[in-house]
Amino acid sequence: MENTMKFEKVSFGKRLGSMLKVDFRRMRKSRLFYILIACALMIPILMTVMMSMMDGSVSVNPQTGEETVMRGPENTWQSIGTLPTDGGTAMGGMDVMSMCNINMMFIGVAVFICLFISDDFRSGYTKNLFTVRAKKGDYVISKTLAGVVCGALMLIAYFLGAVLGGAIAGLSFALQGLTAANLVMCMLAKILLMLVFVPIFVLISVAAKQKTWLCLCGSLAAGMLLFMMVSMITPLGSTMIHMALCLAGGAMFSFGLGAVSRLVLKKTSLV
Repeated sequence: MENTMKFEKVSFGKRLGSMLKVDFRRMRKSRLFYILIACALMIPILMTVMMSMMDGSVSVNPQTGEETVMRGPENTWQSIGTLPTDGGTAMGGMDVMSMCNINMMFIGVAVFICLFISDDFRSGYTKNLFTVRAKKGDYVISKTLAGVVCGALMLIAYFLGAVLGGAIAGLSFALQGLTAANLVMCMLAKILLMLVFVPIFVLISVAAKQKTWLCLCGSLAAGMLLFMMVSMITPLGSTMIHMALCLAGGAMFSFGLGAVSRLVLKKTSLV
């Protein structure tokens, strides 16, 4: 009787599931992940309280003698976006909160992805991984999903920090013409928009590989180019249309840039 050895073919679902388990376990054990979440929680609290304390302070231009009165936030939701009644000038000509709000988390997640992926190449983990375990497409998908989850948690942490900061500073929680549904859809639209930003950061990171400085510079530059679009695509008054646009854009970017990232890994050296 002839003995034959059969090798079971591992399905895409099993490969991806295994890769995701590894990445999420590494993410849970990573100090960087918890530092970023803590920063996302603390930044809105500190900013809201400090800006409220500076409310009414006057600065004088020494050359012209012109006086500028600093206005602090009056509403908790200014940390999330510009209210319709603000008219885009929430800070008296210097709309600080429209620049330094929850949208900063789209830049923050770039730090996580760059350090997460560059560490794989620097340690030689990817070379061993692709030799004995996973395919390059699985790697790209897993890193993209891990980045989206990290970005979503950072957005949620920032939202909680904004609420706590508003409560500490005694700000109003009035929606001023908006509804709770608008606020929920705004947050969901921002989470879905992570599907646009994260694939960009993943592509830059797999192209730069172990060069962490290049990953960070490229990702931050790309993030800043798209940063001003976030507030327009995901305003406080978001509707189902905004969510649908973010989902459609996220799907196109994830599939398109994911394929490019896979091709980069196939065509370039892993060291």
